Amino acid sequence: MFKLLGNCGQIINSRNLTSCLTAKFSRSTAFILSRRKHTDTPPALQFQHIHSAANSKTFQNQRRASFSKTIAAMATGGGKDWKPPHTNRLIEEKSPYLLQHAHNPVDWFPWGQEAFDKAKAEDKPIFLSVGYSTCHWCHVMEHESFESADIGKILSDNFVCIKVDREERPDVDKVYMTFVQATTGGGGWPMSVWLTPDLHPFIGGTYFPPKDSAYRPGFKTVLLRIAKQWQSHREDLVSNGERILAALKKGTSISASPGETPPPGPDVAARCLQQLAHAYEEEYGGFSQAPKFPTPVNLSFLFSHRALHRSSAEGAQALHMALHTLRMMALGGIHDHVAQGFHRYSTDDSWHVPHFEKMLYDQAQLSVAYITAYQVSGDEFFAEVARDILSYVSRDLSDQSGGFYSAEDADSFPTAGAPKKKEGAFCVWTEQQIRELLPQPVTGATGGATQADIFIHHYGVKEQGNVRPEQDPHGELAGQNVLIVRYSLEVTAAHFDLSVPLLKEVLSGCRQRLAEVRRERPAAHLDSKMIAAWNGLMVSGFARVGAVLGEKVFIERAEKAAHFLRDHLFDAASGKMLRSCYRGEEMGVEQISEPISGFLDDYAFVIGGLLDLYEASLDAGWLEWAEALQDRQDQLFWDDQGSGYFSSETTDRSVLLRLKEDQDGAEPSANSVSALSLLRLSHYTGRGEWAERSRHILAAFSDRLIKIPIALPEMVRALTAQYHSLKQVVIAGQPHSQDTQQLISCVNSHFVPNKVLLLADGNTESFLYQRLPVLTSMTPQGGKATAFVCKNFTCSLPVTSPEELRKLLLE
Repeated sequence: MFKLLGNCGQIINSRNLTSCLTAKFSRSTAFILSRRKHTDTPPALQFQHIHSAANSKTFQNQRRASFSKTIAAMATGGGKDWKPPHTNRLIEEKSPYLLQHAHNPVDWFPWGQEAFDKAKAEDKPIFLSVGYSTCHWCHVMEHESFESADIGKILSDNFVCIKVDREERPDVDKVYMTFVQATTGGGGWPMSVWLTPDLHPFIGGTYFPPKDSAYRPGFKTVLLRIAKQWQSHREDLVSNGERILAALKKGTSISASPGETPPPGPDVAARCLQQLAHAYEEEYGGFSQAPKFPTPVNLSFLFSHRALHRSSAEGAQALHMALHTLRMMALGGIHDHVAQGFHRYSTDDSWHVPHFEKMLYDQAQLSVAYITAYQVSGDEFFAEVARDILSYVSRDLSDQSGGFYSAEDADSFPTAGAPKKKEGAFCVWTEQQIRELLPQPVTGATGGATQADIFIHHYGVKEQGNVRPEQDPHGELAGQNVLIVRYSLEVTAAHFDLSVPLLKEVLSGCRQRLAEVRRERPAAHLDSKMIAAWNGLMVSGFARVGAVLGEKVFIERAEKAAHFLRDHLFDAASGKMLRSCYRGEEMGVEQISEPISGFLDDYAFVIGGLLDLYEASLDAGWLEWAEALQDRQDQLFWDDQGSGYFSSETTDRSVLLRLKEDQDGAEPSANSVSALSLLRLSHYTGRGEWAERSRHILAAFSDRLIKIPIALPEMVRALTAQYHSLKQVVIAGQPHSQDTQQLISCVNSHFVPNKVLLLADGNTESFLYQRLPVLTSMTPQGGKATAFVCKNFTCSLPVTSPEELRKLLLE
């Protein structure tokens, strides 16, 4: 019997790994581990959770290599004249994350057959390293280990080294993260896994420090021990890998028995509310102690639950938890008060000091959460935050093609000549900087207060900095301030004897001035990869906010993004989505030589976005594409035996497991989104089989919904929609007439979660009329635009006024 080192030094007995794996899958708390679905792994936390126009092919290749070198230099901090000492084959890739590692002294391969063949031919184990370009601890491990010539030689001599961008290949990431979580009790990125040449994992972890310490061995020691074990106990490792794979297949199975029905919706929803209330943090909101994550899926469930229980105590409780959480987040440092948008998560309970990366999927989901908060509360504060998020995305994460970029990094150089990047350097301020930038006195302010005095007071700026040492383990934020709203506008206005409107004007001018200065700082790395799934989420964000606020510019931006998806991430010949594309030379959109096929979430999130875009634009062309994509999704991913959707197709034999995502985490599960979209589509198209398929999904996840619904709050929303049935709200009228728009505005101004909105414009040749012939009987009454509210094949009497429609919507 022999032993191997697991995650950061944990000892794993290789002969007992299978029983360890099976036991850990049975733990009811296992769902918490993957709720940190997209965050890098601090060592202290990892056990807790966590087209070129050139005609010459040679010229094209030279130009492509030059462009890749430029991107790699930007990613690693090199200037335009930087000459790397090493270059590996990752220089040929387009993923910003892979390009960050193109100059490591490691013989890296991208995931693919070339690497697999080499491992088999040389009989070497594979070292698989998975991360993403804005992952802070991925940067740390690269600097400490992958840039080391000594460690690079050990890696290249003893292993076939593969680097994977988890955002490009979530299927690969999910298989091996499932293994790491099950065998070590934690997970996160960077992920480090050792595989047999047949791709079976036999040991794994996350971040490894480079050197030994009193508590754990360093990466170099781990590599040498694994290399030795491969030489002396190869057969055991191979057989162990096979046993682990078998256990993974058994432990991750999700299916419905023949004839099984979904669990009772009200009971599951009540239990989900109880579990969220138990996890809720009263003072600052949120559903955990530090580190604290936004979790928009929780907020969406709470708003939907309240809408169904408006007059009950539990409805009031749900509303309070959602609104308080969103308000405290918006006031906190996790919200970028100068340049807008939200950072990934907070390192403390009070939403003050964030991990500074910004992810597209967070902006997408939070824009929907904030506009929903505005709908249910009528508080303009929440609408302003939603506008704020979309302003940030439009300015900093938008490609001229219409697509949206993936993320901005947390790390940047404090100054142009600084030797080392620091986390948050782009975002933080010293008190002296603020006083120098905002010296003007404010007319009428008490004691001749300057703009700086007012700004410093309102945003909690301190001379010594406002970041506590325990929040800054590496000392990168010493003396710096993370802006956080410490007082209400009314209290600050009273303190300086100003009116609230004048205070708003002063603070706005101060933020604009700081934003101008920030734009002169070295920018954080931008991951300019464009992912179909996240673009789909962002289509929903722009469409939903635009519809509620009646601001067409947002709806037009959503339409532009949808056109981008169809032009660049959809193969019309096959009817299939593609996963990603890339900003290339001269700001054009480029694709890799063998494009990555779309995964389940690429279909599900885009379909969801198209349904939201239809309700905002009332252009049935988006519904027609959504229907076609849903048909393709069903063909590619549906499990005919056990129901539910697999996350990936069957075509890639290098992916050992076809899994079904069973967590609504940083992003909702694609099965959760599909369960609701199928129900919506059945009402748009009259295809009852899609409503039945939605029920099959809910039945397949029945065990999780009953026991731990907090793990699937988005799916609980779909379950309650099935239970209560959807309302079909049909507006009969001409699209641009004033009376039609008034009725549509009435629908959009209220949060009615279980409904679909349709426009009956009288065009009987259109897609909607072809799918729903009943629309021909729904016509304007008395020459006025008319609303019909239908449920369970029964329609209300037609109404023509927004007031009458409002009553029907809120019944």
